[in-house]
Amino acid sequence: MNPIDRRFKTIIEPFKIKMAEPIPFTTRRERAALLKRAGYNLFNLPADKVTVDLLTDSGTGAMSVEQWAALLRGDEAYAGATSFRRLEDVVRRLTGFRHVLPVHQGRAAEKLLFSVFGGPGTVIPNNSHFDTTRAHVETSGAEALDLPAPQSRNTQSIHPFKGDMDLAALERLLKREGHRIPLVTATVTNNSAGGQPVSMGNLKGIRRLCTRYGKPFFLDAARFAENAYFIKTRERGYAHKSVRAIAEEMFRLADGCWISAKKDGMVNIGGLLAFTSAKLLAPLRNLLILNEGFTTYGGMAGRDLEALAQGLTEVTGEDYLRYRAATVAYLGRGLETAGVPVLKPFGGHAVYVDARAFLPAIPPWQFPGQAFAAALYLEGGIRAVEIGSLMFGRRSSGGQEETPARQELVRLALPRRVYTQAHVDYCIEVAALLARERRRIRGLRIVTEAPILRHFTARLAPLPAPRKRRKAL
Repeated sequence: MNPIDRRFKTIIEPFKIKMAEPIPFTTRRERAALLKRAGYNLFNLPADKVTVDLLTDSGTGAMSVEQWAALLRGDEAYAGATSFRRLEDVVRRLTGFRHVLPVHQGRAAEKLLFSVFGGPGTVIPNNSHFDTTRAHVETSGAEALDLPAPQSRNTQSIHPFKGDMDLAALERLLKREGHRIPLVTATVTNNSAGGQPVSMGNLKGIRRLCTRYGKPFFLDAARFAENAYFIKTRERGYAHKSVRAIAEEMFRLADGCWISAKKDGMVNIGGLLAFTSAKLLAPLRNLLILNEGFTTYGGMAGRDLEALAQGLTEVTGEDYLRYRAATVAYLGRGLETAGVPVLKPFGGHAVYVDARAFLPAIPPWQFPGQAFAAALYLEGGIRAVEIGSLMFGRRSSGGQEETPARQELVRLALPRRVYTQAHVDYCIEVAALLARERRRIRGLRIVTEAPILRHFTARLAPLPAPRKRRKAL
């Protein structure tokens, strides 16, 4: 949809390019050697050997002219910096939370939060924990429990809010295990479930249950603006409201939030913890000082605080959000047309390839998602990330994957304000080549892995091609 005139279909970026960065081009032979050297793990690839980098939308976006201008205002004072006060004011007006602690990125906020709330014997429910959230919960000794809504299981069903939490399951859990639950969390949008949004109705339902059972409710709000945009465009009763007003309503249903600002903060580094209760301030503040820095910079430079304050004011701009959602949908429709099955409906920051459907002959313990992602780089220099059994599978003592992931997905995440339509068209063309030659894609085996977050550092190797059987004489 054209944001200027709805009569025209061409997606026009709502910005001008003021500075250009060259991108690298490599040969297929070079990429084959690079893949082998990287242990078929795309996190191990050097960025200057990637032509189109869709690994993540976290910290990979381009800042606006106003953000670059704001950098010059950065107050680098160790304590009491004016840059922090400016950020604090922006966050308070957006979220309604009085207590704001900056951190260098979202996982630092998770470390602080679950060091206080987690611990052995506790259970942390979520619609779907993403990778670092789950790791921090489990490292504390707590159980990270996913309660996704039933509609999220079918990648092809068209349901507007497949990121919702299963409220009936949450209530049963609160009744049965309430004494073990220190807080309830929800991720907006739901990254593990394909970047799908959570409805306002669902958030209100979580709030009611938390109030009834006396539990604090926290949002993992890395992509809060994209979630608010989908509420505006998909949920009854919100079409007339601004995205900003919807985001404010979302935050005011919760007792606190943590934000990886590298997403909807529109910055390359930064994060936040914010909450209503002064009771939380003392333990979190002390941990922040111990691990990150003083409470008015939290591991960030003053210039980064300024860029974040500006980014949080820009991200709810509706021309930008309309363009972003339209770009993701354009990529999704192009992949479908090319013969690549994708999760539907399309989310706000990425398209998720259904690798299980694309490569049905490759079982979960041979990592079809990772195999697809490796092939995408081999053929076109495009880097994506597997969100399947390599990331979320659990290994048994016998060496096989005891519990595969619920879905085998590959995420193609679009960095904010970085790539043009030509880059997206190129990605579609490379995917079409994979669709034509999918029988050549082989599964992978793990060579080495870490005990947690193995997908970041694991090394893999391709399995040998199956031998052709000779026909009997």
